[in-house]
Amino acid sequence: TDARGRKVDFRNALIIMTSNIGAELIQNNASIGFDLASDEEQSRKRDYDDMRRKLLKSLKHTFRPEFINRVDSVVVFHALSKDHIREIVELELNKVRERLVERNLQLEITPEGIEMLVKMGYNPEMGARPLRRVIQEKIENQLSDAVLSGQFSSGDIVLVEAALGEDEDEDEGEIILTKGDPKIYGKPFLTEEEDEPVPVG
Repeated sequence: TDARGRKVDFRNALIIMTSNIGAELIQNNASIGFDLASDEEQSRKRDYDDMRRKLLKSLKHTFRPEFINRVDSVVVFHALSKDHIREIVELELNKVRERLVERNLQLEITPEGIEMLVKMGYNPEMGARPLRRVIQEKIENQLSDAVLSGQFSSGDIVLVEAALGEDEDEDEGEIILTKGDPKIYGKPFLTEEEDEPVPVG
């Protein structure tokens, strides 16, 4: 029964509860896992199993057994790895690509550009949350200014690149937008002056 006296059938309800219990453990494991090479799957699995065991122990110290016994399942999320952050970068860039279709623009990014966004957008304490802000500031806002200034026009390929600082220092690197070469990235759109070829015969 809710606050208004209405009765609700809970037999088919799925209740999900979240907690920040053991958040410090997850942060520590996240910083470790983020530095692992992609082929060290066994190391990541051991780290996760160890973290899960410690988190469940913290859970038992925090909640009474009567409450825990009413919970059907406890899910411990994996710490984000570099591969996860790269996937999130691609998902966010795809959203930008969809909006650029209306302006007849194509967005491409170099591997170095992806790595720079991963570096800028990952925080061990906040996970991937800063990534959305980084993409907005470094790509969306910069792209809006470039389109308004005439740097890019209909039919262009917008190439996202990483510009490293002095001595190739990634910590001083920046994201820049340049025109991509159609010979490399293809020419996905026809400009207003171009017509599609008409088959003969």
